[in-house]
This record gives sequence, structure tokens and C-alpha cells, in this order.
Amino acid sequence: MSLDQLHQLLATVHGRLTDARAHTDRARELLEDSRRALVDAQAQAQPWLPPQLAQALDHIDTFDDRLISADDLLNRYEARL
Repeated sequence: MSLDQLHQLLATVHGRLTDARAHTDRARELLEDSRRALVDAQAQAQPWLPPQLAQALDHIDTFDDRLISADDLLNRYEARL
């Protein structure tokens, strides 16, 4: 192998390495774009809430209404005294 052939082969390898680095940089950009898209989507998403939470809140509201009614009855009873 002559010195010129070796230089040509090394130039070819160098060119392929440059191409590979360009592909790697593009892959990194795409992965970063994907990461941003996922993070943005999660930031804007409605959080998942278990259905039992809504039921529990309804039960609390019902219980609170009963307490208000009981307090009202006690106030009226005290007013009669």
C-alpha cells in the first residue's frame, strides 16, 4: 500500500466519522425534542384522580350538610329555651 492510498483511506475513514458524528448529533436533537414534548404534555395533562376521591368528597359534603342541619336544630332549640 502506497502512502497516497493510505492517505485516501484515512480521508475516507475521517469522512465516515464526520458523517457518523452528524447522525449522532441529529439523533441527540431528536431525543431532546422528544423529551421536551413528553415533559410539556405531562405539564399540560389533567392529573389522574381515583374515582373514590370524588365519592369521598360527595360523602364529606353530605356529612357536612347533616352537621349544618344539626347545628341549625340545636340553635332553634336553644332559642326556644
